[in-house]
Order: sequence, then structure tokens, then C-alpha cells
Amino acid sequence: MTKSPLKPITLKELAAILELSQSTVSRIVNGAAAAHRIAQETQERVLHAAALYGYTANTVARSLRQKRTYTIGVIVPEISEGYSTAVLSGIEDELLKDGFFYFVVSHRHRADLLEGYPRMMLARSVEGIIAVDTPLEQELAVPLVSVSGHRRRSGVINIELHHEQAAHLALEHLQSLGHTHIAFIKGQEFSSDTNQRWQAIVDVAKTLGIEVDSQLVVQLQGPEPGPGPGLEVTRELLKTGLPFTAIFAFNDVTAIGAILALREAGLKVPRDVSVLGFDDVLIASTNNPALTTIHQPLRAMGQAAATTLLGLIRNEVPKPHPPVITVYPKLVVRDSTALMTPRAAPASADVEG
Repeated sequence: MTKSPLKPITLKELAAILELSQSTVSRIVNGAAAAHRIAQETQERVLHAAALYGYTANTVARSLRQKRTYTIGVIVPEISEGYSTAVLSGIEDELLKDGFFYFVVSHRHRADLLEGYPRMMLARSVEGIIAVDTPLEQELAVPLVSVSGHRRRSGVINIELHHEQAAHLALEHLQSLGHTHIAFIKGQEFSSDTNQRWQAIVDVAKTLGIEVDSQLVVQLQGPEPGPGPGLEVTRELLKTGLPFTAIFAFNDVTAIGAILALREAGLKVPRDVSVLGFDDVLIASTNNPALTTIHQPLRAMGQAAATTLLGLIRNEVPKPHPPVITVYPKLVVRDSTALMTPRAAPASADVEG
């Protein structure tokens, strides 16, 4: 069968050529084959024929016909390697299975963008919104799922890490290595996880008999997503002259910044100071030394958020909706923590500002 290049082939014609149902062909060309367990061989045959005959899925026509947009809005603090990209990869996994399109905006902690982006998404007829580490105060006319939101609002489902278990894993690990002088780096005030994670650390430390010295607690400042803030606050810790043998950082990039500051001060990790991160982003395993960290299942959190949102859109989530879906952490031991030996005196150093 030969088609004129001026007249694209239709779905019905493509299905007839392949001797398959239109629904099967539609699911494959719209990226929903995996969700319907269509054989890989069939997928390859359909995609090859679609390319050969110049067929492209007309998603606009589908949207008009069904009065739907099949579009999701995703709001993140920033788009950078690490936390946000890991969550986004999980969101994409699930949306592609169902033939949904999504677009991402980053608010960079600006109040005007936090206020304006949801309205902009609604104006573009999104069917739902996923907010990643982002506080949204306004009521929305579409379903909302929050990843690490920690705000209880009617109708909003939160995907949250079990922070108490994370704190137990981290502090028990450091305690088992003989560390009692532990410095802590808290997250920025604007991060949704900061208060919950810190409260969990304080509570678990008390349970384990670990003293939290307020003079060894520093907080990240500024919106920069890289290791810079961790570098700066670790310099502040070292300037105090107070002894510590371990650092528990808010996230992995902060831990990497801490290692840079320790190295700058002539200290070795983990011989002089053990450093423990949080999240287990890709760079954690490739850093030198490779980071011991708390693995937060970020991709799975993104998958859960997308699956939950699609369920809300289809009215498949039983009411009343659960306010929280909890995910659980794991401890990943690598090279940045070690047994504290008698020769490893608590770290302190004078670092020039």
C-alpha cells in the first residue's frame, strides 16, 4: 500500500495494514504499551510501520474528541542534577505508560512564581498538578499530589519519607562507629523537609543517648542547589574550634560541600571526620570518597505521585483520600564513614574566612 506524502496515513489504515486492532496500535504509538502488556515484538512492528508510512499520533484530535488534555503540570524548586531530576524520572515513568504529557516549571523559591505558576497551569487546562518540595497554599480546581509537602490539606495526598526511620539509620550507624561528637547541617528554611527531618533527628538522638550540641548545628543559607552552601557552613563549623568527629548533612550535595571544606582545612574523610549524606543521588556513589548516605527512594516517590494523581483524575482513589503515602529509607554504607580510632582526634581547625 502506497500513501501520498501529502496525505498522512490514518490510525485505521495503519491498523489494517498491520492486521491489528486500532486500540492496540493507538496504545503503542501513544506510549501506553507497557501499561497494557503489549509484546515487545508487536511494539517494534507497529513503530516500524508508523515510521515507514509516516503516521504520527494526533493527540490534539484525541483531546478534542474526549474533551481532555492528557496533560499534567509539575512544579519543582529548581531543575538540577539530584533530587528534582530523580523524582521527575519516576513521574515520567508512569505518565508515559498512560500516554500523558507533562510540563515542568521551577519556581526558584520566588513568591510571585509560587503564586502564578498554578494559575498558568490551570489556564493551559492541566488535569492535575504534582508539587515537588513546593508549598502551594491556594485551592485548585484539579487534583494535587505533593512530594515531600508535609502540609495537611483536604483533598491533597502527600508522598513522604519516614524521617524517624531515616534518623535512626543514620545516627545508629555513626554511634556504632564510636562517634559521639556529631555536627549537624540543617536544610534551608524554605525546604519542606527541613523541620520534619530535624525534629526526627532530635527525637532519635535523645532516644539513643546522643547529645545534640547546639553549637555544632548549622543551617544552609540561600537557594543555590550545589555544594557551595555546604562548603560555607562547614567552614563556619571549623572556625568555632569545637571538636567533632562526624557530620550528618541535610543532603548529598551538602555532604560533598562539607568534604571540600574539610579537605581545604587539611582534614581527611573518613580518617579524621566521617561524613554522612542524605538522598543517595547519582553523584553520591561517584564522589571521592563515595558517600555513605540515607537512600531516599526518589524515583519511587515520583512514580507513586504520578500513579496517585492519575488515580485521582480517574476517580479511582477511594474517599476519603489518604492524607499521606509513606515511603521508607535505607542506609547505604560507602567510603565516607569509618570507625573512629584513638588516633582520630575530634576535628577542629582555624580556617581563614
